[in-house]
Amino acid sequence: MKRKQTREIAIGSVKIGGDNPIAIQSMCNTDTRDAKATIEQIKRLEEEGCEIVRIAVPDMEACNSIKEIKKGIKIPLVADIHFDYRLALKAMENGIDKIRINPGNIGNEERIKAVIDMAKERNIPIRIGVNSGSLEKDLVEKYGEVTPKGLVESALRHVKIVEKYDYNNIVVSIKASNVPFSMQTYSILSNEIDYPLHLGITEAGTVWSGAIKSAVGIGSILSMGIGDTIRVSLTGDPVEEVKTAKEILKSLGLRRFGIEFVSCPTCGRTEVDLISIANKVEQECKKINKNLKVAVMGCAVNGPGEAREADIGIAGGKGYGLIFKKGEILKKVPEEALIPELLKLINEL
Repeated sequence: MKRKQTREIAIGSVKIGGDNPIAIQSMCNTDTRDAKATIEQIKRLEEEGCEIVRIAVPDMEACNSIKEIKKGIKIPLVADIHFDYRLALKAMENGIDKIRINPGNIGNEERIKAVIDMAKERNIPIRIGVNSGSLEKDLVEKYGEVTPKGLVESALRHVKIVEKYDYNNIVVSIKASNVPFSMQTYSILSNEIDYPLHLGITEAGTVWSGAIKSAVGIGSILSMGIGDTIRVSLTGDPVEEVKTAKEILKSLGLRRFGIEFVSCPTCGRTEVDLISIANKVEQECKKINKNLKVAVMGCAVNGPGEAREADIGIAGGKGYGLIFKKGEILKKVPEEALIPELLKLINEL
């Protein structure tokens, strides 16, 4: 699919927009004032593949933790700030890599200018984040309710405030919990600006339901060629957000994160313990950093042909299985030897 070309923006060491890969983000659910706990969670996110991480900055104590947090992590750090311009200034003084703030909500012109001037001086991007749950009253009245056009108008209003002070180091997001609504909103927004877009479905739900909703929503918007960075919002461990984001990007062919694993859904022809085998192979494949496609199929009759696009795979029989490569059968082995033989061949490729 062809992505819309947006401006390139640098968030610390990570670039988004332009021809850069779609970056994966998450947000800590720790108390930012507890630097140690926040660093520990970010390290777990880094290990899973998170590329940008955001923290809540509700007060000056949280701002003062930024220096320590930055020392303990490798990926860029984003400050999530609402209303108080002084928190934005302090966060930037303490080395934050990006701020998420709506310029129109932080006070008078003097305060807005102070934040933008410091961002410009330090070349710190500003993410303008509009949420369907907090659309300005005048726009709700103008459109009769919260609408995609109203949200886009709100985002453009905030963008113009930043542009007024001759600054265009901007990222924009518009979050809603309704998937068709979000698709329409991002489609309109993408036609209006060339700034990088941050995608997400807000209040998506728990790890199970939220992952499905996010996959449908974010995946649909990405398939339209829209989006430069994504954050999956889940009620749970933020590490699960990163796992889900990686799978969304992998499924659309937009990023490669090690082995791509596929398996058949099983049927009445299956004569091996395919569910157990598939789960074990998938877990082992997560430990291997190779750009391969691995298939686990239940039927020795049709499996190799159905998964001929896989680099390597197995297909079960009755107490045995076939190992195949690009649809061509390599060998027949006992069921208990299927996983060891498959892993051996994967490591040899």
